[in-house]
Amino acid sequence: MKQFISVHDLEGGLAGALQEAFEIKKDRFQYSHLGKNKTLLMVFFNSSLRTRLSTQKAGMNLGMNVIVLDVNQGAWRLETERGVIMDGDKTEHLLEAIPVMGCYCDLIGVRSFARFESKEDDYREVVINQFIQYSGRPVFSMEAATRHPLQSFADLITIEEYKRRPRPKVVLTWAPHPKVLPQAVANSFAEWMNETDYDFVITHPPGYELAPEFVGKAQVEYDQQKAFEGADFIYAKNWSAYTDPNYGKVLHADRSWTVDEGKMLLTDNAYFMHCLPVRRNMIVTDGVIESAQSIVIPEAANREISAQVVIKRLLEGL
Repeated sequence: MKQFISVHDLEGGLAGALQEAFEIKKDRFQYSHLGKNKTLLMVFFNSSLRTRLSTQKAGMNLGMNVIVLDVNQGAWRLETERGVIMDGDKTEHLLEAIPVMGCYCDLIGVRSFARFESKEDDYREVVINQFIQYSGRPVFSMEAATRHPLQSFADLITIEEYKRRPRPKVVLTWAPHPKVLPQAVANSFAEWMNETDYDFVITHPPGYELAPEFVGKAQVEYDQQKAFEGADFIYAKNWSAYTDPNYGKVLHADRSWTVDEGKMLLTDNAYFMHCLPVRRNMIVTDGVIESAQSIVIPEAANREISAQVVIKRLLEGL
């Protein structure tokens, strides 16, 4: 494997990746020889807790040296656009910075969110694709403008661990949030779920439709309570509007879409999932996230496993 930015980069499909994940989970250090004398560079344009800790731990499990670069603290401010006159506060261009970074490592992980300045640029994944093009190293996404594949892989691992039937009903529900958030987690979760044979439903208010290529074969339901009926897993996440002319905008923060105890009673004793961090009593009530059916912590723990499978495969491709 030479890069990892979506589920489609997983050679051998989901079954093989899941088998490898469960094998690694039994013994995280069995492949520590692969990363000996190899260096992982993790580049963050945006804040992180789980992604930073889990990916760094995964690299260390594989015997790697790990360098973490926070572009916004302790590095030159980077220009990302071509053709600009750099007479402002940006000191270095990404087109020089990227190949320099590649000189110091063997693999590069990149985290760069949507900017909401240009829908076209966000959905062309300008930043991470520049790393792929100019670094000379295998690159993987630690969340990009349109996808968060390490999170979605961990979500899939978690569902496989907790499912009570071969074909569970999985519901991705929009929930309110006070700030503008990208569509990346929702897009990616939908893309991965569409690669399974699960009964997959997306529910959201009108105006919050995702890009058709990510919705795929999912059933879209605008009535949240109807969508919850008989569900085995509820995955809550906020995202801003995708469709023009409202791209990147909060149309409303309708609190009636908060996941609460009453809605969970409509499900088949469903497990509650969220990628974290979560806004309590906006996205989900205290009672739901603290319940026995909340699996947000095991879900977060599986971020180490998903990252380790991906890094292992990239090391094997060197």
